[in-house]
Amino acid sequence: MSTEFHLGAGAAAAGPYALDIDPERAGWGYSSLRVLELPPGARHSFATGESEWIVLPLSGGCTVRTEGGESFELAGRESVFSGVTDFAYVPRDARVEIASGAGGRFALTGARCENRLPARYGPASGVPVELRGSGSCSRQVNNFGAAGGFACDRLIAVEVLTPGGNWSSYPPHKHDECRPGEESELEEIYYFEIESAHGTDGVGYQRVSPSGRGRGTDVLAEVRSGDAVLIPDGWHGPSIAAPGHTMYYLNVMAGPGATREWLICDHPDHGWIRATWPEQAVDARLPLYEAPAGAAR
Repeated sequence: MSTEFHLGAGAAAAGPYALDIDPERAGWGYSSLRVLELPPGARHSFATGESEWIVLPLSGGCTVRTEGGESFELAGRESVFSGVTDFAYVPRDARVEIASGAGGRFALTGARCENRLPARYGPASGVPVELRGSGSCSRQVNNFGAAGGFACDRLIAVEVLTPGGNWSSYPPHKHDECRPGEESELEEIYYFEIESAHGTDGVGYQRVSPSGRGRGTDVLAEVRSGDAVLIPDGWHGPSIAAPGHTMYYLNVMAGPGATREWLICDHPDHGWIRATWPEQAVDARLPLYEAPAGAAR
């Protein structure tokens, strides 16, 4: 199996970024992800170029400013395992500064796009928190940048939290061809963080198998905090959380379709599992947390 699609922590670091995946690095057309680590009092500026971006705190808070005068104060969060966060959307063809008084880690989820939408603040209270699956397939999805949930031109981004011992991204599914009304063509990045327990760093496992299209992506990887997996094509799933360690992953997707939508096709050998979910209870550990109450501003 190819290892070009599994990027261990630090393997794709560049300049100020602990992780820097752009279309050139990934060998595709649209999706990008950067992880920026800022010490207390630091700031970082970047040009958005041909891409739209969402600045998402992984830990800590920050101020996001654009050259057009917009300024967004992001309260952030202690960690991806502690709560939903607010975020900021910044458009293509802009100059952006991120400053953090206390320091922190920030994901920049991006997608090449054509249309320039206005910069906006996304409150934590407005993030839809969804529970998917049941039994050992139960997981939580924070739909901060989901299609239909927050307006972007091409970018789709969500967070998934899987309790220890559970499987997510299951049944295996794909979105590597355009079939109107059935499947959308989307490149995807998985970025992982694994919650430590009893003083031990956790691990998880990620599978991607060839669908007969594109680059024949084939991955069976042990993933740790800071790892990323590139999915240009193929059946992806399961994502397996080791017992005792909650798994977090950030999904970043974009593609060439005329409509921004997430349409998937289940693997024909495993799609039947969905029919068993109504017979089982959702994992009692979920939700790990909910979006805070409060009016969106």
